[in-house]
Amino acid sequence: MLEGDWRQWRHRARRTGARVRLRSSSDSGTVIGEGVNMSSRPRARVRRAAFTLVELLVVIAIIGILVALLLPAVQAAREAARRMQCGNNLKQIALATHNYHDTHKAFPAGGVTIGPCCGTLSRGTWTIAILPFVELQTLYDQYDQNYFNEDVVNRAVVQTFTSVFVCPSDINTKVLDQPASGPGSGIFYAPGSYRAVSGRTRGSVAGDSYADCSQIWSDGAYPFFNRGVLHHVGTSSSSGMASYETMASIIDGTSNTIMIGEYHTRTNNRRRTFWAYTYTSYNQSSVTVGPGGGSRCLLPDYTRCASLGNSNPCKRGWASLHPQNIMFARADGSVRPIATNVNIDLLGNMATICQGEALVVDD
Repeated sequence: MLEGDWRQWRHRARRTGARVRLRSSSDSGTVIGEGVNMSSRPRARVRRAAFTLVELLVVIAIIGILVALLLPAVQAAREAARRMQCGNNLKQIALATHNYHDTHKAFPAGGVTIGPCCGTLSRGTWTIAILPFVELQTLYDQYDQNYFNEDVVNRAVVQTFTSVFVCPSDINTKVLDQPASGPGSGIFYAPGSYRAVSGRTRGSVAGDSYADCSQIWSDGAYPFFNRGVLHHVGTSSSSGMASYETMASIIDGTSNTIMIGEYHTRTNNRRRTFWAYTYTSYNQSSVTVGPGGGSRCLLPDYTRCASLGNSNPCKRGWASLHPQNIMFARADGSVRPIATNVNIDLLGNMATICQGEALVVDD
């Protein structure tokens, strides 16, 4: 076949899609080429790489497992940081209490009232007394000690949020609330997390639970030797809100005596700690021993505690949202955790200043 004829056959084959066998003119049995209509041949499909549904579900499951494994570790790390800050706050508060003692030659009173405890108005409290020593002099100057804590003239102070009196692990600390009882029950107060240790109590009757105003009660109702470092006093002394307790009063040993501790609750927010409310148990507590108290008073759940017995010891509980421990500042200024499964009698001994015990609770 001539070259020109071969080109015509190839062109025709492309148009018709026919397959043409071409042979040379010298050897009719030898194939020299095939004409194929390339335009009519189907193109190969390009497969794109992608996950199948099963593969995607497997990946999601693996990610979920990793998150489940890592989340507790992340939460534990965050809680460790919060607990450290909480301890730092307690350390600062304890040092402020010591500085107050050095200035006034006595510890501040847990609270100052004008009559027998529960139905009377109050003047001040230990947290307000130490404000100048936690760099809150301006706030202290706004508090008028010539008026009661519940008077409107002092409203701005008691409604001020102060980070030093709040533990980061505590909840609902950014909202004002009304205490559940006392002369200030209709007033909004700023929340707090720390309470003064007022002493030890048996918790057998309502009055016996009020260790936070033990000086007002007779020795028969509440033995005075059960008092703590920061208990209530009946009237204000010449040095403002100071009591007469000094370092020398703590004959049980300052390192063996707890002075300030935590109270957090997940329930009944009106029974929480209010840092500037001076009425009995809202920023002071006692350690309740005997059948009236016990380990239920160390629960971070007021409602549950109250469901297990007399509610008065629950109002004066100690609790935190740290796992299995409560932070306490001792009278020597040190801050250490105490386990929630502590022997309640030992903790009660640590709450007093002059019963003659020299007991140490393991951290």
